[in-house]
Amino acid sequence: MFTHVHLGSNDVERSKKFYDALFDVIGGTRSWKDTDRDRWFYMKGDQFLVVGEPLDKEPASAGNGLTIGFSVDSPEQGDAWHAAGLANGGSECVGPPVTRERPDGGKIYLAYLRDPDGNKLCALCRS
Repeated sequence: MFTHVHLGSNDVERSKKFYDALFDVIGGTRSWKDTDRDRWFYMKGDQFLVVGEPLDKEPASAGNGLTIGFSVDSPEQGDAWHAAGLANGGSECVGPPVTRERPDGGKIYLAYLRDPDGNKLCALCRS
């Protein structure tokens, strides 16, 4: 349904370091730079994430109520994603990673972070 997400950043190099670490953990394609603008692209499967200066050149701000979800293959990969984010300029939000029961009897693993610009991210694994 979605093709991409673009997140604005007020410090593109800081954000690149953060997202490079996250994508190293989940196995996506490491960043490549847009030749026309100060923004970086990341890809996994057919979807991609763009991180860079807002196109209107105004300051970036985190969206209230916005969460970007990243699929992880296991809770262990989610824990590594969370640790990589914290080690590279991200911050805790919501609390530590957690596994919750789903109404259908399955489980869902969730790990939340804020990126260096305050955007809320979530690693998710269903079992």
